Amino acid sequence: MVKRASFETAELRRELAAFLDTAHPKGVLKTIGSYRWGVYIFYDYDGEPIYVGQTKERIGTRIRRHLTNQRTDAVAMSVLDPFEVFEIEVFPLPEFEEVTGKHKDFAVAKKHLDALERLVHDTAIGNSKFRAILNEKDPPLFDGKIDLPISLRGRVVSAEVEKLRGHPDVRTARRAQVISRLAQVISEREVQNGLRRTLMTQAKRILWLAENRFDELGGNASVPKAPEEEEDEGKSNAE
Repeated sequence: MVKRASFETAELRRELAAFLDTAHPKGVLKTIGSYRWGVYIFYDYDGEPIYVGQTKERIGTRIRRHLTNQRTDAVAMSVLDPFEVFEIEVFPLPEFEEVTGKHKDFAVAKKHLDALERLVHDTAIGNSKFRAILNEKDPPLFDGKIDLPISLRGRVVSAEVEKLRGHPDVRTARRAQVISRLAQVISEREVQNGLRRTLMTQAKRILWLAENRFDELGGNASVPKAPEEEEDEGKSNAE
């Protein structure tokens, strides 16, 4: 008996396939997911950059592994929660499309890829309200200057799934589960300090989300007073 994917999973695969099958914005007759070399950013429901990665195997393959197969270290270690990803931005490098492991320009291409990842990584942090993203490792520093190539950004969550996942209370609950798993990983293993930085970033993100929701519903002014406090105030006023 073949098990069917859940509605949300099926919707994600459909929306992700549509995004990866989009043509390169520069007019090249090649889909964005079919490029071999490139850098990508994941954004959450608030448009906040949350994770930056690179690939030289194929952009579509790498992103699908993150979001559908869950066979990456980032997902396995609870650094990245696929449920948080609302939009993806891809920066392909068409000039290295024919470069493979044994190619004479492989080292040059890899250096450029690393430099682009660092640039995108630093730009994402600069655009973040928390001045941080969830990556547990920083890309290597590079000497010199490169420009950001043309990118393609699009959502991978359907309107139906957004209704199910997008509510801040649902997202807070989900984020609490993820941060709990991450804290458990840290408590049970010898981990590098980058994972603790990810934990701190997640803590800031969940606090911001909870505070935002609290303020949206009226903040402290909307919190009911305990009966004894109301009685005490009544007595004070009567006196």
